[in-house]
Amino acid sequence: MSQFRETGLSGLWLIEPRIHGDERGFFYESFHQQQFDAAIGHHVEFVQDNHSRSSRGVLRGLHYQLPPQAQGKLVRCVAGEVFDVAVDLRRGSATFGRHFGIVLSAANHRQLWIPEGFAHGFVTLSEHAELLYKTTAYWSPQHERALRWDDPQLAIAWPLRDGLQLSAKDLAAPLLADAEY
Repeated sequence: MSQFRETGLSGLWLIEPRIHGDERGFFYESFHQQQFDAAIGHHVEFVQDNHSRSSRGVLRGLHYQLPPQAQGKLVRCVAGEVFDVAVDLRRGSATFGRHFGIVLSAANHRQLWIPEGFAHGFVTLSEHAELLYKTTAYWSPQHERALRWDDPQLAIAWPLRDGLQLSAKDLAAPLLADAEY
């Protein structure tokens, strides 16, 4: 059974699966619906799986979708290593504008449950990294938004800051003070 650990941001959970390993390799349950729902306190239905591959220094994010297409995401790194970040954008939340960042890697098998109302992004720390993530809503370009990755108000301590590769969309993202959320 996986361990669900609170992150200090309500609803955002770090999941550490129980790994069964021996000389042949390892096995673990990457998702168990009943355990997941019990741990977070409500039923979640995933509708889309995404897979991304990025090179070292690629920063993707901070992305989110507006209601009614807001997305919850269950994120894990299956190759390489990333520094993964979630930012609380829920109006009225005691932790609005605060973030949580953690290394996700193929070696540590950690996952991050990012509920609706959070922005998400990551920077690739290894030569390459691959992320798998399940979403609770389909991608919707008209509802998609982004926050500026280096917003001083967010003060995210990205482990890489020089030579980063970002999309034109992410480079043009607004600061939190100017964002629609």
